[in-house]
Amino acid sequence: MLYIASDHGGYKLKKYLLKYFKNQFPIDCQDVGPFEFDEKDDYPDYASALAVKLAKNPKNQGILICGSGNGICMAANKHPKTRAILGYSIEAAELGRRHNDANVLCLAGRVLTDEHAVAIVKKFLQTDFEGGRHQKRLEKIAKIEK
Repeated sequence: MLYIASDHGGYKLKKYLLKYFKNQFPIDCQDVGPFEFDEKDDYPDYASALAVKLAKNPKNQGILICGSGNGICMAANKHPKTRAILGYSIEAAELGRRHNDANVLCLAGRVLTDEHAVAIVKKFLQTDFEGGRHQKRLEKIAKIEK
């Protein structure tokens, strides 16, 4: 399952991606909110809601969007079993999956074009974790979480 959420700064891009998933890149996707635009939305609320859902199955993935991508990424990474990365480029998304087994992609709704965001998301979703030497680093991070 792919979960997606945003705050007000990422709401427009979230709606675009949901439409894209429905029409051009079919994937089992659940919108975690917000469900209408409100400038009072706070990114920690939506990052937490997504992280709670994500933790129920290690194969789940998520996309979080705020204005810069930074705040929502910081909030998501406070949750155990959440490995969120800032997807500022296609290469960053690919490396985040291959080397860090990232399960959440954070995007900058006020910075990325819709087309660039789609390319980043596609690379993230189509890239697998390499394991091997990268696994020991994830185990060290898991120890920090405890």
